[in-house]
Amino acid sequence: MALLPILRYPDPRLHTRATPVQKVDDEIRRLIADMAETMYEAPGIGLAATQVNVHKRVVVIDVSEDKSALLALINPEIIARSGEQICEEGCLSVPGIYDKVTRSETVRVRALNAQGESFELDAEGLLAVCVQHELDHLDGKVFVEYLSQLKQTRIKGKLAKKSRITA
Repeated sequence: MALLPILRYPDPRLHTRATPVQKVDDEIRRLIADMAETMYEAPGIGLAATQVNVHKRVVVIDVSEDKSALLALINPEIIARSGEQICEEGCLSVPGIYDKVTRSETVRVRALNAQGESFELDAEGLLAVCVQHELDHLDGKVFVEYLSQLKQTRIKGKLAKKSRITA
């Protein structure tokens, strides 16, 4: 396993739409393992392949307290959603920035697992938010794009200043 570099907003590669995985093989399983290691190290609760500059429809999520419930979603799609919730989100590609986003309260997702088997998952609460957030990444969208243009400009400025300080 290896730690992967995480792209930082507003890197234009974060806006690349991921392509479906054609075959779940050892390369995809290695990507999942590397993404999981990267997510846990960051630390975070979700990571999309787009965030590590791999433009395939692969996501890893673990919202458990003890990092014991790794979920890998290959070619995920939301097939049903209901309700609405507003929650504060952050993102490994937008470090140190948190803001409120409106999401569906529950979602049903269809995906492939690391063995290439199809399954469906009903998610609610934090898991539902995380699924929607990561699937947005696969479609080339970062959570800050739900915010006002003024907030987006401020965030870009804050991140640019932070990168100058650490460079």
